[in-house]
Amino acid sequence: MGEWDSTTYEGKATIIRVVRGEAERFFALAEQPGAWERETACEGWSVRDVVGHIVDTTEGYFEAFEAARAGGDMSPPYGLAGMGMRANEQATKFRGTGQADMMSRLRADFDKMMGILEDVGPEDWSGFIVPHYYMGPVPASFYAAGQLMDYTVHSWDIREGIGREHGIHGDAADLLVPYMLVLWMYTIKPDADRTPFTMGLRIGGRNGGDFKVAISEAGMAYELAAIDDLPAIIEFDAASMVLTTYGRTNAGTIRGDIPTAERFLNLFFRI
Repeated sequence: MGEWDSTTYEGKATIIRVVRGEAERFFALAEQPGAWERETACEGWSVRDVVGHIVDTTEGYFEAFEAARAGGDMSPPYGLAGMGMRANEQATKFRGTGQADMMSRLRADFDKMMGILEDVGPEDWSGFIVPHYYMGPVPASFYAAGQLMDYTVHSWDIREGIGREHGIHGDAADLLVPYMLVLWMYTIKPDADRTPFTMGLRIGGRNGGDFKVAISEAGMAYELAAIDDLPAIIEFDAASMVLTTYGRTNAGTIRGDIPTAERFLNLFFRI
């Protein structure tokens, strides 16, 4: 499954292709007449704010790559706990700019970001470290995943606001699964009860499988392993896992002990 492991150079072409598809679907939604002030699944955000958020995020990526190439000291990361509040401040500052201008800016930013990623070579894809504003030093490949997260999840947000039945394309969901596991590791609530326990996750899709999850004072650890003898298992298809991790929905089929499974699901703050 190397072509579906976007942390490796073998998977680069796959994630670039899928990001481009998700972005085009996003553009088509956001550029519709009458869409600009339509509510989305992001509380307090209309389509214009979602666009502002992605503009702010992408332009922050440009600064991150410039800093990494300059070889300067990497500032401590802002952290994910305060991301929601800061992202809202950054997104809403564009409200005075019209739809046409913002969409033109977003498309230009996207083209520039794709150019940056296309130029990343085999060694740098996983070896060139770039400072992410919220998460700290990450490999260059993570920025392709960041674009995929934004365009996939926020397209879902816009479609949810329209009120039509919809879902997430399997290619995008499959690529995001590994990053959702990492996201869970970084979004445990500061006051969460970390009394040790183990449980299982059974995740569908190309990057899925059976994962044994261990929670302790050190945080969350996971590994591919046999899980049928664990006290609780939560089964997700790939898209349901993505949407649950981002707090867009409560999904998952629980097998075994419900309190253990719900304890896991309530460990995390949503971003």
